[in-house]
Amino acid sequence: MTVSLETLLKIVAERFDIFDVDGDIDLPRYNIAPSQQVLAIIHDGDKYRLGTMKWGLVPPFATDEKIGSKMINAKAETIDEKPSFKNAFMSKRCLILADGFYEWDKYSNEKTPYRITVKGEHLMAFAGIWSRYVKPDGEKLFTCSIITTAANGMMKSIHDRMPVILDEITQKAWLQKDVASAHELKKLLIPFDENLMEKYVVSKEVNRPANDHPDIIKHLI
Repeated sequence: MTVSLETLLKIVAERFDIFDVDGDIDLPRYNIAPSQQVLAIIHDGDKYRLGTMKWGLVPPFATDEKIGSKMINAKAETIDEKPSFKNAFMSKRCLILADGFYEWDKYSNEKTPYRITVKGEHLMAFAGIWSRYVKPDGEKLFTCSIITTAANGMMKSIHDRMPVILDEITQKAWLQKDVASAHELKKLLIPFDENLMEKYVVSKEVNRPANDHPDIIKHLI
């Protein structure tokens, strides 16, 4: 999320009536990797809440929290079938916030990274699921996964998958607490309109999470 904290708080206040933040939020950020903290919105049954979670879902029944490194994404097509995801899918859904994401061209020998954004938007919301894991020492760990779907026409030239991006209407539908049907939820997990998105080449510095500075998002092509 490359916007300022002030801008983010203005957006979530207008869209979700969120005026308080759970924990510290460090913005702007230009390069976030799995296992790091990401911004997320949940609905606690009473109101929307904004905070951070570790990227890489650790199910409550896990015997080792390291499993989260293998659970950064969940496929929309099978999310309601996988033991690690299906309970969170039905009861612990979230929005994971960004204003862009990176993808490497899997079809090119040049290993080219792209940044993908929604045109004119300061906020992009990925459909996500979250979990609360209790460590052996009693500490609570909050983690999440981003849901992916088939690539739209724009993304297909570089990759066959993409995050599920929700618009302002489907964002709140995704967070509804009283949705009991997996079928209804899965209707929301579709590719975003390619005509509202754009991509451009960025520096290969993005390959190192330690590189977290404005030059990372500059257009190269």
